[in-house]
Amino acid sequence: MKGIMVLGTSSDVGKSLIATGLCRMLVNEGVKTAPFKSQNMSNNSYVTKDGKEIGRAQGIQAEAAKVDATVWMNPILLKPRSDMHAEIVLLGRAEQVVSGKNYRSQFYEKGLAVIQKSLDYLAEKYDVIVMEGAGSPVEINLKSRELVNMKVAEMADIPVVLVADIDRGGVFASIVGTLALLSPSERNRVKGIIINKFRGDPDLFVDGITWLEENTKLPVLGVLPYIENHMIDGEDSLSFQEKRPSSVKDSLDIAVVKLPFISNYSDMEPFYFEEDVSIRFVETGDDFGHPDAVIIPGTKSTIHDLSKIKETGLARKIQVFYQEGGTIMGLCGGFQMLCRELLDPFGADTGIQGNKADGLNIIPASTFFHQKKRTTRVKGNYFSATGIVGELVEGYEIHLGDTMVQADEKTVPFLSLSNGKEDGCYSNNGKVIGTYLHHLFHNDEWRSIWLNRLRKEKGYPLKETVFIQEMKDKRFDLLADKMKRHLNWEKLQKIMFEGMSK
Repeated sequence: MKGIMVLGTSSDVGKSLIATGLCRMLVNEGVKTAPFKSQNMSNNSYVTKDGKEIGRAQGIQAEAAKVDATVWMNPILLKPRSDMHAEIVLLGRAEQVVSGKNYRSQFYEKGLAVIQKSLDYLAEKYDVIVMEGAGSPVEINLKSRELVNMKVAEMADIPVVLVADIDRGGVFASIVGTLALLSPSERNRVKGIIINKFRGDPDLFVDGITWLEENTKLPVLGVLPYIENHMIDGEDSLSFQEKRPSSVKDSLDIAVVKLPFISNYSDMEPFYFEEDVSIRFVETGDDFGHPDAVIIPGTKSTIHDLSKIKETGLARKIQVFYQEGGTIMGLCGGFQMLCRELLDPFGADTGIQGNKADGLNIIPASTFFHQKKRTTRVKGNYFSATGIVGELVEGYEIHLGDTMVQADEKTVPFLSLSNGKEDGCYSNNGKVIGTYLHHLFHNDEWRSIWLNRLRKEKGYPLKETVFIQEMKDKRFDLLADKMKRHLNWEKLQKIMFEGMSK
């Protein structure tokens, strides 16, 4: 197998972004490339064309590699449900909810088997595999039964590059310390170092490169600059930042509720491409301010997170905002929170059979949680408040619950789906929308309509539609070009294609 594994000295050093750039660099040179991460822990997922669920980072990397994402690119996805438990998504399908202790003791051999099966499949289909590790490869308490770092590099028998984040400080200690904690055979697999997130003049780091190469006996393959606003979404909430226009007059203020178990926050990604839109997180009532719109995103634990926003006073602020005619969007779990009541007869959401909770009582609906999760790509036309069918939108659903809306003179379904079913709720002439459709705002024309309505209400100039898919693809090329200028690309390619033979 030809390939490379991108490991980091810690979380959020830029492994996902570098792997994404490598995928685009390789495919631009005609190399059939697949991304791979054996085990992801993230609630930010990606639905493949066949309706399976994988980590979002590998879905994005597949887009960069110009291939369809498949479950073989991320065979194990762990979706946190609480501080102690996570849902195991195995080859794209939810399997069970387990504690961290039980996962390590009961799942290890099964995990190794599915990882090997995935590696074998990808090796047959692709020329090169760009693998990504997780966190640090030398967490001593986890290392003996890990399923994502050096063990997987050994299974694939590919070389490793170690990435360190210089922006956070301590770069020399993090590199030397990581290498020192590897076993001799693991240390032999590391073939180079990449310094990431460098600010300023790279000539000022020449002595640092010399020191690292002399003391680690490894080549520094590149010093990558800090890339501002790359707009390529990552796999976890550490990579999702607020966005506030610095100099744009008449900007819209959109408040996004920051839920403890927020999921699929990539639903907000398109707003990064709108120059007059500000995105800020709100966690308590004190944070709320005076937004132009509120978005309640998805969550892996709806009733738990609903309880949390009630405790912090945020729920009451949202209710008052609604009563004063504010614009509210509820996505998936956020849609469920807008209901009158939430019922969990099987304990699928909370782990407590028969549990129930009062919702925000903003839409006339009830949510029932079922045992089987729904994951599928969907298309549909949206309704207006008068029932007129509008443009086609598409996205995907990932949810346990079903929501029953009691239609009245103010409330109609939001979407007429291509499968003949209806989705969501469109209320108060569009002031309130609830839907199970993730990726809704990635539909450029619909997003433009929604934002222009807000602009009109504020007396701001209307804007032309921003078509982000073309912009995203250009950003993959820009990322690849920028990385290539700062990497020893020839040497890195040689490491990938020669493998462990040298």
